[in-house]
Amino acid sequence: MAEVVDPVSTARKKYADGITVDEKTGIKNYPLKLQPIPRLPWEDPHADHLMTQEQPVLLTGSNLIAPAMKWTLPYLEQHMGSNKHTVYISKDNRKFKFYDEKKVIPDSGFREPMRKREWTFSKFADELRKRIAKNDSEAIYYQDALTDAVGEPIKHDFVHFNWQWLNERKKRYNWGQLTSNLLLIGQPGNITPCHFDEQHNFFNQVYGEKRCILFSPENFHRLYPYPVSHPCDRQSQVDFDEPDLERFPNFQDCEGYECTVRAGEVLYIPMYWWHYFESIPKGQETISVTFWYKSGPLPNTIEYPLNGQQKTAIMRNIEKMLIEALKDPKELNPSAAAGGSGTKTVYPPLLPL
Repeated sequence: MAEVVDPVSTARKKYADGITVDEKTGIKNYPLKLQPIPRLPWEDPHADHLMTQEQPVLLTGSNLIAPAMKWTLPYLEQHMGSNKHTVYISKDNRKFKFYDEKKVIPDSGFREPMRKREWTFSKFADELRKRIAKNDSEAIYYQDALTDAVGEPIKHDFVHFNWQWLNERKKRYNWGQLTSNLLLIGQPGNITPCHFDEQHNFFNQVYGEKRCILFSPENFHRLYPYPVSHPCDRQSQVDFDEPDLERFPNFQDCEGYECTVRAGEVLYIPMYWWHYFESIPKGQETISVTFWYKSGPLPNTIEYPLNGQQKTAIMRNIEKMLIEALKDPKELNPSAAAGGSGTKTVYPPLLPL
C-alpha cells in the first residue's frame, strides 16, 4: 500500500528545514524569495525615481538627522528630562505585535500581545541595561513621539534636522502633512512582526543596526492580515518562525526585499508596504527615528490597472462599509473579527492582487 503524503506537513518541514541562522549576527534567514533593497546615495537620481514610484530605497549620506547621531543611551538618559514615556513589554519571545486598544471588546477572548507602561527615561534605561545583561526574553521597547515633553538639548537637535530636504521631498512627491516623529529604542533581538501602515515613512537609524524585510502590497493575500475590526488590524497573522501553512498556504509564495539599516542610513517605506523589523540579535541596543507622512490628495482620474496600494485601500474601505452596514463585525468574519483570538481572515475575491 502506497504511503499517504500530507502536502501540508511536507511544506511545513521544507520551510522549517530552510531556516538558517547567521552565526555572526544571529539573524534568521527565512526560505522566502527576497532580494536586496537598493542602497543608494541620497542625491542619486535613481533613488528619487524609486521614491516617485513609491518603491522602497535605502538612502545613504542624507544627514537627515545629523544632530541626533550623538543620541546614545547615556546621552538620552542625561537629556530626555523627567517626564514619563511609553514603553512596551513583550509577552512573546521579544516580539512586539502592536494592537489598537480601542478595538478590544470585553470578554472577546483577545489576549494582549504586550503590556504597556509609562516610565521615566531613566527607569527605561536602567531596565534596558538589566535585560541586555541577562539576555532576558521578556524584552522592552521604547516607542514615543518626539514632543515638547523631551529635554531642551533634544529639542535643539530636533529643530536642526534637515527639514529643508524633508519639505522638498514632501512637495516633490505630493504627500500630505507630517503627522508624527517617533523615537524607537529596543534591545538586541527585538522583533516588530510583519505589518503595513497607511502613511509614508522615512525610517532613520541612529544607533545600532536593524534588519528589515519588505513586501509590496501585491503580497496582501499571501500575508493574511487580521480583519479591519480586529485590534491587530494591519498586522499579518503569519508567524514567520513557525507559519501555519494549512491556514496560510500562500505565505510560502511571498516575494520581497530585505536590507540591514545601519547608523546614518534612511529607509523609505512606502505606504501600504508590509515590513518586518528585527534588531540584530548579536548586536547592540538600537535607536531609530521615524517621520510619518500622510498620502497626498486623490488624483482627479483613476488609471487602470489599479496598483497594489489602491487595491489595498479599496478592500479596506469595502470591509469598513460592510461592517457599518451589518453593525456587527462577526457577521462579516465570525472566525477572526472584533477582537477574538482570530483564525484565518477570509476576504471576498473582489480585487485579486
